[in-house]
Amino acid sequence: MAEGAAREFDKRLKTAADAAETMLDRLLGPSPLAGEIARPRRLMEAIRYSSLGGGKRLRPFLVIETARLFGVEGEGVIRAAAAVEMIHCYSLVHDDLPALDNDDLRRGRATTHKAFDEATAILVGDGLLTYAFDVLADPVTHEDAAIRAELVLALARAAGFGGMIGGQVLDLEAEQSTAPHTAEAVIRLQSMKTGALLHFSVMAGAIIGAADVKARAALSAYGHALGAAFQVADDILDVEADEATLGKRAGKDAGRNKATLVAALGLEAARERRDRLAAEAIVALDLFSQGADAAVLKEAARFVAKRAS
Repeated sequence: MAEGAAREFDKRLKTAADAAETMLDRLLGPSPLAGEIARPRRLMEAIRYSSLGGGKRLRPFLVIETARLFGVEGEGVIRAAAAVEMIHCYSLVHDDLPALDNDDLRRGRATTHKAFDEATAILVGDGLLTYAFDVLADPVTHEDAAIRAELVLALARAAGFGGMIGGQVLDLEAEQSTAPHTAEAVIRLQSMKTGALLHFSVMAGAIIGAADVKARAALSAYGHALGAAFQVADDILDVEADEATLGKRAGKDAGRNKATLVAALGLEAARERRDRLAAEAIVALDLFSQGADAAVLKEAARFVAKRAS
C-alpha cells in the first residue's frame, strides 16, 4: 500500500508540475493583456527564464491536490497554483541577488542576475509578484468574487510583512548577529520565510473548495507541519548534499552564519524534528482518511522529509 501511495504521489506531482508549467507558459507569453500597453521582450525573456523549466512545483501540487479533496478541479485551480509559483519564483530571484544570498547557481544553471543583469532580476521579481495577484483577481480564476478576494488577501499575508518578506528580514538580521541562534528564533523565522507560502498553498485549495471550519483547521495543521518539515529538510540538505544534487551551492549556511535548526539543535536532533513534523502532518489529515487524495497528500509529507534535493 505504501508503495502504491508513493507511485501515485509521484504521478500526481508530475501531473501538477506539467499543468503548472503549461499555465505559466501561457500566462507569461509575449502578448499584452487588456489594460497592458506592452510586454518588453527582455523582461519577458528573463521572467520566463526564471519561471519555466525547473523545480518540483510542490506549491502548485499542494494547491491542486487540496482543492481536489473538495471535488474542485480545472483551469481556475491551475491558475491559482501558477500564481503561487510566481510568488515562489520571484522570491528565488530576489534571494539570489548580491544584496541577499549572492548566489550564482539556481536549479543547476546561472541565477537570473547572472544570466541577465541585476537590475533586470529585480524587475523580474517585481513583475512576478505583481502579476500573481492579477491572476488571482481575474474572474477566470473563480467566478465568485468573495473567493478571489479571500485568495488575494491570504496570499498577500503569506508573502508580506508577517510572512515571507518578514522572514527574509529576520534571516538577514540573524546572519549579521554574533549571538547564537536559538531554536525558538529559528523556528519563528522559518515559519515566516518558507512555511507561510507552503501553508497558503495548502489553504488555497480549502478556500477554492469552500471547505468548512473543521476541514480548514485540519488542513491548516497539515500546512504548518509540512512547511516546517520542508525547511528543516532544507537545512539538513545544505549539510549533507552536494552541489550537483541540489542544483545550487551547498554548505553555504554554516559559512554565512545562517539561522538553521542544524546549527541550533545539531544534525541528529534536526533529523528527529523533521521526521516528527512529517508525522504530525500525516496525522492532521486523518479527517480525510477515507479518500485516496488524502493518501497522496500524506505521501507529500513523507516526500518533504526524505527528499534529496
